[in-house]
Amino acid sequence: MSFRASAGWTGDWQHFDLDLDEGVATVTLNRPDRLNALTLDVYADLRDFLAEAEHRDDVAVVVITGTGRGFCSGGDVDDIIGTLLERGDNREVLEFTRMTGAVVQRLRELPKPVIAGVNGTAAGAGAVIALASDFRLLAASASFRFLFTKVGLAGADMGCAYLLPRLVGLGRATEILMLGDKITADHAERIGLANRVVDDHALAEEAQALARRLADGPTFAYGATKSLLTKELDMSLPAAIELEAWVQALLMRSGDHAEFYAAFREGREPGWTGR
Repeated sequence: MSFRASAGWTGDWQHFDLDLDEGVATVTLNRPDRLNALTLDVYADLRDFLAEAEHRDDVAVVVITGTGRGFCSGGDVDDIIGTLLERGDNREVLEFTRMTGAVVQRLRELPKPVIAGVNGTAAGAGAVIALASDFRLLAASASFRFLFTKVGLAGADMGCAYLLPRLVGLGRATEILMLGDKITADHAERIGLANRVVDDHALAEEAQALARRLADGPTFAYGATKSLLTKELDMSLPAAIELEAWVQALLMRSGDHAEFYAAFREGREPGWTGR
């Protein structure tokens, strides 16, 4: 049950494609002629969809991928620099940078797994969106580039200076964010930036298979796990242990844990409900 009053769910997302299939929400960036570069409207729709997804019972897992040769080449130069940065004032630019950061914050705070199916170039903001996802599946031809210093901006953008060192270590993150060099799929897997590298033709199938496994599993437990992983990044060990004790006590009274025990006693597979 989702508590919604006057506002209903958005029926038509105009700036990306959305497919819902039994709990799996697949967001496909669909500007292949621009390697799925992000416009101001795409950023806004991603931010707002992720806010809705937390409360939607028909969304258990989110997959983000791109159409064509690119996952996402970052912010659209013409739309953002030409429209906003050249003519906007400081307040408008700050509202924009806060909006881009809100996309990442909602990716991390969404209590549901997010899979990035990186089908090609993931550069700039596209690389950060993949970084902020819970699982990164890369096509063999895919690559990352954190390009911010290449355009005269800080290598720290949208939270990547917070997230990347926690994933690959401070030394590697410093090199990646300062130099902005290309990271191949194999290199990304070696340093922990990719969970798995698959053949190009198998990427969509592999991403959907993982999404289906998660959507059919104990989603309440998955959401709790993601929330704890995110919140404990900055906690002391005693605080983390205490938080985990409270959450585990809650889940021990959940329907899914009771279902596990019933299935164990009866020698069958559990029928998870996410409750």
